[in-house]
Amino acid sequence: MTVTLLGTGTSVGVPVLGCDCRVCTSSDPRDRRTRCACLVEVDGVHILIDAGPDFRMQAMREDIQAVDALLITHHHFDHVAGLDDLRPYFFWNRQPMPCIARENTAEVMRTTFYYIFGEDRYSGAALLQLQTANGPFEVRSRYTNDASPVPVQPIEMTHGDLPALGYRIGNFAYLTDASYIPDASFEKLDGVELVVLDALRHKPHYKHFTIPEAVDVAQRIGARQTYFTHMTHSVLHAEEDARLPEGINLGYDGLIITLDAS
Repeated sequence: MTVTLLGTGTSVGVPVLGCDCRVCTSSDPRDRRTRCACLVEVDGVHILIDAGPDFRMQAMREDIQAVDALLITHHHFDHVAGLDDLRPYFFWNRQPMPCIARENTAEVMRTTFYYIFGEDRYSGAALLQLQTANGPFEVRSRYTNDASPVPVQPIEMTHGDLPALGYRIGNFAYLTDASYIPDASFEKLDGVELVVLDALRHKPHYKHFTIPEAVDVAQRIGARQTYFTHMTHSVLHAEEDARLPEGINLGYDGLIITLDAS
């Protein structure tokens, strides 16, 4: 399994437009954060988690040649605005792509992206098939019948007052945009080896874990390695990363991690 962090920034990205703070003017490339997204590759099956407004740039940067499924954590703009940028993946492959989301998210997406998911869909729209994640499911390759299906476990979380999803894929769990994880979801994370976890900043926010809160969550999960994501421009990578406990680090755009799939 290969996990690529496509973006690790908050909703406005970093640098923030018009800001001259020390993070926004930092020369460290790890302080340049596009909107959150993640690509997971398991034995030739490519799973994209979220497609925000920076997806096209991220896909070009990482040379993403294939996407088999899109998993959506929640319907906020910074996680879904890049759906139209998936269109080229259908120019040479007309197999539909599952777009999997929680029912509350799917309901909003049917309205927001009516030209993709509505009855009178635009003929040139991405061939996304909206599906509801009601429990564990499998992702299959759009390109070959030889690849084994990849099991996925949705992880229920809360993003402020909004129900949202994280996803566990084998030994990896992606848990962005969360302020609360129920006990039942912690049980589904038992034995996970790699976690990517929401950690907005130090100042409290009702929709996101702070960095200290995220450290507590990471230690409760107990993964061998945790990377934080969705950081604001108050987080200077070099300084903050050095303060974190062993096995917990800040993620950054373009970070690639390889691990056993199961």
